[in-house]
Amino acid sequence: MKAKDFDQKFDANEEDIINDLDLTTARRVNQEQKRVNVDFPVWMIESLDKEASRLGVTRQSIIKVWLAERLEKQQSHQA
Repeated sequence: MKAKDFDQKFDANEEDIINDLDLTTARRVNQEQKRVNVDFPVWMIESLDKEASRLGVTRQSIIKVWLAERLEKQQSHQA
């Protein structure tokens, strides 16, 4: 399908375009993952696990959310 045809189909919003996309090569901008190792004191891990359990999420999820919130807050103060 040519880009012009795809754009027209998208703009018409009359049919789903998902089948016209190759999702095997799709990427979310600025969302690539990179593994890092961080050592935390035991009391911090226990607190993280308690809060994660309370919220029904994983330890990794709560760490990511809290770090993202802090970084976004920091960026908004610098702007």
